[in-house]
Amino acid sequence: MMRSSIDIGTNSVLLLVAELTNGRLRVVDERQRIPRLGRGVDKDRTLQEESRKRVLEALSDYRSILDSEYPGLSGDTIVTATSAVRDAANRDQFLKEIKESTGWEVKLLSGEEEAQTTFRGALSVLSQTESSSLIIDIGGGSTEFVNGDRAELKTARSLDMGSVRFSERFIPNQPPETGSVEALRSEVNRMLRDLIIPAEPFRMIGVAGTVTSIAAIEMGLKEYRASEINGYHLSLRTIQEKITEFLMITSEEIEERYPIFLKGRGDVILAGLLILEESMKWAGAEEIVVSTGGIRHGILLVEG
Repeated sequence: MMRSSIDIGTNSVLLLVAELTNGRLRVVDERQRIPRLGRGVDKDRTLQEESRKRVLEALSDYRSILDSEYPGLSGDTIVTATSAVRDAANRDQFLKEIKESTGWEVKLLSGEEEAQTTFRGALSVLSQTESSSLIIDIGGGSTEFVNGDRAELKTARSLDMGSVRFSERFIPNQPPETGSVEALRSEVNRMLRDLIIPAEPFRMIGVAGTVTSIAAIEMGLKEYRASEINGYHLSLRTIQEKITEFLMITSEEIEERYPIFLKGRGDVILAGLLILEESMKWAGAEEIVVSTGGIRHGILLVEG
């Protein structure tokens, strides 16, 4: 059975078309837009008009794609929203705008639901996932930490730290000042103190744009190919090397160097990597397994 889902995140809006058979997914098509819905939300708790318009345009594009290329799917598309919408005082207005513009009812996920759905989605595209895993999903507004295995989800936490939120809060200008970077690192570590590292041996799995973009760059890919990125082992050393590189250049220069994978992410990728680095050090992980799965995959498994 063919199904489709859309994840409205703080930074990106992602479309997935997949075949669902006996609780397993086969990815048929994936699309990405980066309308930056969460711009300014951390400061004033409001979804800006221009940001909302960009998301509505992306959703309209996706509706057209589904209607033309996958007839019959758009009516049953599951649409989710996460951190930026959760935090916004005008979220009800925005959800109404989406309904009026596209006909889609949006499922607004809580932090815990976001973590649980990410867990299912991250594992869905990986093989050999019977062992215990600690999944980290660095979004634009929040980061989820989920521990479990195929049989059981054990713990799930969502923290209000993300690549967009922390870029705006700590490093609005690039190259950033040293004190700003250290303040960001300090805040990440402060928030991580509330989490418990799993007692049993585990592998760390990373999802979302920060991890997948750097993995694709390190692999030397010329285009986004999820099947090749899934399962790639990204080392802490590589992450630290990229941080060192990005600390020295502007966001525009970052996008000029890596236009395929960092277009639209140049001003937030450094904050995402700093969150990732400190999280891996906290967990004692020298490498992270990359997964292109996420909420859009997990929601189809949960509700499909």
